Amino acid sequence: MDHQSLVEELPEIEKLSPQERIALARERRAEQLRQNATREAQLPMPAQRRPRLRFTPDVALLEATVRGDAQEVERLLMEGVNADSHNEDGLTPLHQCAIDNNERIVHLLLKYGACVNAKDTELWTPLHAAACCAYIDIVRLLIAHDADLLAVNADGNMPYDICDDEQTLDLIESEMAARGITQEMIDERRQQPEKEMLNDMKILHQRGLPLDQRNSIDKSTFLHIAAANGYYDVAAFLLRCNVSPALRDIDLWQPIHAAASWNQPDLIELLCEYGADINAKTGAGESPLELTEDEPTQQVIRTIAQTEARRRRGPGGGYFGVRDSRRQSRKRKKFESPQQPPSTLENPFSARGAIRRQSLRDRSGMSLARLEAQREGSDLIRSYNSKEDLSSNAPDSLTAGSAYLNNASASSSSALHGGNLHQQQRRESPPKRAIMARSASHQKQKQQMSPDEWLKKLEADSAGFRDNDGEDGELHPELKGGQRVKGGVGGVGRGQPGI
Repeated sequence: MDHQSLVEELPEIEKLSPQERIALARERRAEQLRQNATREAQLPMPAQRRPRLRFTPDVALLEATVRGDAQEVERLLMEGVNADSHNEDGLTPLHQCAIDNNERIVHLLLKYGACVNAKDTELWTPLHAAACCAYIDIVRLLIAHDADLLAVNADGNMPYDICDDEQTLDLIESEMAARGITQEMIDERRQQPEKEMLNDMKILHQRGLPLDQRNSIDKSTFLHIAAANGYYDVAAFLLRCNVSPALRDIDLWQPIHAAASWNQPDLIELLCEYGADINAKTGAGESPLELTEDEPTQQVIRTIAQTEARRRRGPGGGYFGVRDSRRQSRKRKKFESPQQPPSTLENPFSARGAIRRQSLRDRSGMSLARLEAQREGSDLIRSYNSKEDLSSNAPDSLTAGSAYLNNASASSSSALHGGNLHQQQRRESPPKRAIMARSASHQKQKQQMSPDEWLKKLEADSAGFRDNDGEDGELHPELKGGQRVKGGVGGVGRGQPGI
């Protein structure tokens, strides 16, 4: 039924009961199925479909090797499939068996002529893979079929370099000794890729071909390759031939970025000597320092960056070497020696050790004798006016006077032996506040009595002193204008006022 017929009979269907509607729907569905079956029966038979997806025998061999299906591998090899077939990474069935430790398929592949020294895109051989995985049975089997023990991969490593298992390592080293391999042979083999590239660069240079030509895929140059692999001689040759160290690839990487990413500090130094920018950014905004996690490489980059910053700023134009440059440019006086002045005892590293300092007391002409005279006068005036007992202060005064004498004698001896008298006196001089306080007390005492009154009291006290002691006091030779003592220090020792 078409749509118009359904619309026309719709009013009639609405008049039906629910049970009648369900029965009508079932009847019409059965009619549709009968008509569809009749139509399919009248159609012709479809043509046979061909499979659209087919795998090449090489892929089938690799897939069977991954699955470990030895029977399928043997069937494919008997049909003539190449035993050295590889994928886009250069991985052969023998590589896969060495990784999977499948000794049975290794026997089959070697039986049908698989190359024991096949290399992938990273220059790994099956022996590299077996040694890295520490599969000693596979290693022994490959060595028995003359595997190359000195094969070097893209990282410059031989099979024994990447082997951590002691037994496997002993097996490889024993075979190396049995074949007569020496250290000279090992070193020569390691340098072979660099020598080959250097010879190719020399041939290109002799033919006049450009040495800065780029790869068609990633736009890298020969200098990028040399920097990434650590080929110092190749990089030096290219730089001497005026190849720019600032060439960038498709990701805006310069050769210095490649050297930093693959931890080649020697190449970083070489490139910077020829003008490479140690702070250059890649297309992703990364600097050489940010591309490496190797601590020695980071240290080399930091050192070069600091040197470049110091060179750009000049000897006195930045934060480096400012103090030294200022000292060198300081104008010397006519009487100043061009040699470095001697250092002081307080600071043996001081650059100003020969500068002579004077205290305020030295500049004003105040001497040691004047200080002692002021001290004695102060004590006398206090004793006359206040009648106080100065015996308690006498030991302190005596000690201070002795200290001054000792300091003076020590200063004299140090001056004779090349010492600095002014500095010694300055260190041992009394506090400035004490001197000022005593001077103020002197002024106050002088204002309280006249000179005539002072003389009268002096004569009276002197007469009383002679009557009490019975004999004249003697002036101690070590105290210049200090205390009057009897028998040296008798008066003070008995607690009498020291006049």
